[in-house]
Amino acid sequence: MSKRAVVKGVGHYLPERVVPNSHFESFLETTDAWIKSRSGIERRHFVAEGQTTSDLAIAAGKAALANAGMDADQLDAVIVATSTADLTFPSAATMVQAGLGMTRGFAYDVQAVCAGFVYALSNANAMILSGQADRVMVIGAETFSRIMDWTDRGTCVLFGDGAGALILQAEDGVGDTTDRGILSVDLNSDGRHKDILYVDGGVSTHSTGHLRMQGKEVFRHAVEKLAATAHTALDKAGIATDQVDWIVPHQANLRIIKATAQKMGLPMDQVIVTVQDHGNTSAASIPLALSVGASEGKIKQGDLIVTEAIGGGLAWGAVVLRW
Repeated sequence: MSKRAVVKGVGHYLPERVVPNSHFESFLETTDAWIKSRSGIERRHFVAEGQTTSDLAIAAGKAALANAGMDADQLDAVIVATSTADLTFPSAATMVQAGLGMTRGFAYDVQAVCAGFVYALSNANAMILSGQADRVMVIGAETFSRIMDWTDRGTCVLFGDGAGALILQAEDGVGDTTDRGILSVDLNSDGRHKDILYVDGGVSTHSTGHLRMQGKEVFRHAVEKLAATAHTALDKAGIATDQVDWIVPHQANLRIIKATAQKMGLPMDQVIVTVQDHGNTSAASIPLALSVGASEGKIKQGDLIVTEAIGGGLAWGAVVLRW
């Protein structure tokens, strides 16, 4: 027998305000066609005044609990992957814990930018395998609209706000690739590339900042590193690419998604794509895509899934799981 971290519930939340590409035409030298051609993005959601990352995470968490048929106090832990927490401290996760009505267990944030959800899944998996927790809610939630430079057409048109949540539960498996749950994880980072994607402010420098990105460099690293980490994770699990049912990638840019799928030798009809509707929601993009894919009936129990993401740091990684 082998212990596995198995998906028991999934949910997501998007703010009510939908922002089409045409919104940017009034104040930037850009067009709907230009944004679509460069990114595949057609629209995104922005939070309302006073709406915070923890608000989105709580709503996604409640949706995941309903999907799993669980109460909040059945959870042992909440991990929130975010780069846009409400406050410097406490963590967004503790706010989510309170917002869900969870009065036991523990909660904390993970910060690995767009790779945050993959890192958080790895944390949750390790806690379940070690016996530290039996049920862990993993949430990716972001309000990147709060850190945009609205004069920079190369970045501000790309990002959106949202949250997605997954509940993992310890279950016994037989120890081979037929098991449901997380089968392998691959994590990486390389701080030498910090300057190609970062926010130019913070607590120990100054309190506000905007996202800065060298788009061509990010694209080059993303295609190379995403395919490599996915292959490494598949190798660790002992699974061939042709056994994969779905790639659920970080939804940053349609061109990156297509190039990565091509490098992996998988057709686009096996890729869950939501970037056109959500934009880049950073750590929220994979759980959002998983929840949308499941709600649309694409992702079904027993499907073999590869998720992969890359973000500032640079930090990147992949998870192989059976739904």
